[in-house]
Amino acid sequence: MIEKVQTPFYYYTYACHEDEVELCALELRSLFGVEPAGGGLASEIPIDPSRSPFIRQRISVLCEGASVREIAEQASSLQLEGATFKVEYMKGDTVADYTERRAIEREIGARIRGTADMRRPERVFGVIHAEGRWLFGECRGNEAIWLAHNRKPRQYSTALSTRVARAVANIAVPNPLGVRAIDPCCGIGTVVIEALSMGIDIVGFDINPLAVRGARENLAHFGMPPAVKLGDIRDLAGEYDAAILDLPYNLCSRLTSEERLSMLHSARRLARKVVVIATERIDGDLEHIGFSIVDRCVVKKGNFSREIVICV
Repeated sequence: MIEKVQTPFYYYTYACHEDEVELCALELRSLFGVEPAGGGLASEIPIDPSRSPFIRQRISVLCEGASVREIAEQASSLQLEGATFKVEYMKGDTVADYTERRAIEREIGARIRGTADMRRPERVFGVIHAEGRWLFGECRGNEAIWLAHNRKPRQYSTALSTRVARAVANIAVPNPLGVRAIDPCCGIGTVVIEALSMGIDIVGFDINPLAVRGARENLAHFGMPPAVKLGDIRDLAGEYDAAILDLPYNLCSRLTSEERLSMLHSARRLARKVVVIATERIDGDLEHIGFSIVDRCVVKKGNFSREIVICV
């Protein structure tokens, strides 16, 4: 049996576009409670890589060592119970060329008792040099589930992208267990779809009957329940653990200062934690309502930017 590390942990690799650096960092801080740096992080928290649009792979660390040889020696006691396997080199602190990567994979793979299968292995193991040491363990990749959600039958030009919506859902609800969430201005349901696909208990409302109809059509398209209803945020009742409020901002939905304050007040009444999305800095309004800002980021797309603010 392979000798396990003293404290079980996971190592995650991640990557993002330069316009989403702040969003990626905010999502990872929300999920893991640490400041990410360098494209990878270690944590005892198990997160499915497919939850995040930025996490690329996760290693469930089985062993660690100062050299590849140490890892290979420890991997020799791995019990596969007849399963085929593959060893993958993962990019970490060190930069290895193609020949070096393949040599590392072969050195470790040769010590594992089992049948290697490079095309359709039953188990995939990753090896990475991170934080000054070599790590080895079962590897799980990101299935990029949200990409299929780009093909919604009903689209809206100013809606959040699926990547941003998925990250926002994670920021609002990093741990779905026992959490009830609400999107009181859900539009065509972009955030609701991402949240439901991750097992988050969420309901959506919108004041526009056409938007509600479109959201329900989108939900049905992906085999999801009709978790969106017609309703004005100012009239909604109930208590939720988290709310996601994407403030209307297009030419047809321009808000007055009074309307915005009313919506923010309603969101604060509905949930203990609110993630507010706005196209301008509204710290004054948030403080006026009584919110405390605990974290934030800016997401850019060309010359257009959004403020994402976590409030309690």
